[in-house]
Amino acid sequence: MDITQLILDDHAEQRRLFSLIEQIDGKDVEALEAVWGRLSAFLDAHAEAEEQHFYPQLLKLGEGANDAEDGTVEGETEDAIEDHNKLRDAVKAVAQHKVGSKAWFEAVGEANVVNSKHMGEEERQGLTDFRINADLKTRHELGVRYAAFQARHITGVKPVNKDPEAYVEQHG
Repeated sequence: MDITQLILDDHAEQRRLFSLIEQIDGKDVEALEAVWGRLSAFLDAHAEAEEQHFYPQLLKLGEGANDAEDGTVEGETEDAIEDHNKLRDAVKAVAQHKVGSKAWFEAVGEANVVNSKHMGEEERQGLTDFRINADLKTRHELGVRYAAFQARHITGVKPVNKDPEAYVEQHG
């Protein structure tokens, strides 16, 4: 088990769930509510799992990879936490619209854009950085903790935005 692979697997599931929503007729409110409910809870639990188990260790072991913000692991992490905040806000915005309406689908689409941008950066930066700088034993141990966290929070977590700079200072 490798935390970087578990995160990649989560990203694939997020993409799959967004795709499912795109394929459901707007009149099928019950199906849209069910899939969006699962996706929104999953997004929140995924972000919190990363913030508790992945990013603190990335700050200790990473060096910054590829197009990392300012070329450092601190910039890379601040950007990721900021992205998580934007995603939490985008998920909250969906609730302001009637499920299945044009505005609802647009809000879900905006959440998809925010999430896709974040996943792409994370895959090029943090995950690459961690695979290069963390040994397999560490990646396995974190993977176990990450998987257990997500199993305990299958219905989601309370979404709370975090100050990116304070986060890095606390965990760096």
